[in-house]
Amino acid sequence: MNTPEVKAYIRQRAYLFWHIPDNKKEDISHELLVETILNYGNLDDVRNLFSVLSLDYVASIFMNLKGRKKFNYYPEIYNFFKLYFEKHAQRNTQ
Repeated sequence: MNTPEVKAYIRQRAYLFWHIPDNKKEDISHELLVETILNYGNLDDVRNLFSVLSLDYVASIFMNLKGRKKFNYYPEIYNFFKLYFEKHAQRNTQ
């Protein structure tokens, strides 16, 4: 279940989720939210995503991609955010 802040964030960017029925948009997973915003959002969308979910949480979702999910990102987007998160996100030291 998404928080009210995440639901408001999704509502403001509903046009990016055109392929999802209106009554299900607010219930999308954080993985789909991150994928859509990083692939199709603008810089303000990404900044706001970091404020709503936190940079470290978005980075953990992105960096833990496996298999086919990794290839849902455009190669340029994947490379950019991989480098960005490696430099700016907190690393788990365990």
